[in-house]
Amino acid sequence: MALPSWEDTTLGSMKRVGLWLATAAGEGGIFTYAQLRDVFPGVAQIDRRVRDLRSRGWRIDTAREDTRLGANELRLVSIGEPVWEERKGPGKETSGITGTRRREVLTKDGHICRSCGISPGEEYAESYERSQLDIARREVRLEDGTTATELITECRRCRVGATHLQTDAARTIAEIAHLGAMELRMLASWVKEDKREFGKVELLWAAYRTMPAEARARFRNVLQSSLG
Repeated sequence: MALPSWEDTTLGSMKRVGLWLATAAGEGGIFTYAQLRDVFPGVAQIDRRVRDLRSRGWRIDTAREDTRLGANELRLVSIGEPVWEERKGPGKETSGITGTRRREVLTKDGHICRSCGISPGEEYAESYERSQLDIARREVRLEDGTTATELITECRRCRVGATHLQTDAARTIAEIAHLGAMELRMLASWVKEDKREFGKVELLWAAYRTMPAEARARFRNVLQSSLG
């Protein structure tokens, strides 16, 4: 079945961007936001259209996920939901998230990223970048073998490249039995507070992983010297 044309201006901007990526870039193809702006000069906030596609199962990597990419390059790894197809019939849930539902999820999650615990506008420890919170869909495999989609609050950094992940509830619960006493107490404290506090060592590790090779080598030398 032939796809609609991305040049069809009667389609919404997200559908047109998705069609262009699927047909012009293709899976594995590299593109830039500047290129998208040139193709769609009348579309404002072109980066938001890409985020919308990610929330619908499209995997689009940046240099953070694929070190072979340049700073301004993105790669279409895999196509998710065919957003250009109309959803028909009563009772079908739309793929979008309403403003009311968004506020409900943010309130439920305490207005923090459920993956890293950062709050909106807070600076990441290893950079001057400030967080932006959004709503992500996460697929959960339940203990009875069925799957469900959970809406959670995540910062943009945690959300990028993670839409393909699935949580296995039964396996996760079973792993509790393999924890030591100290690990159990630590996990119980996070669950009680419904928030994970990152220690200094974890923050240093995260910062180390973001540094270029030369700086990482210097870090390792200083660390080794400190060990005596």
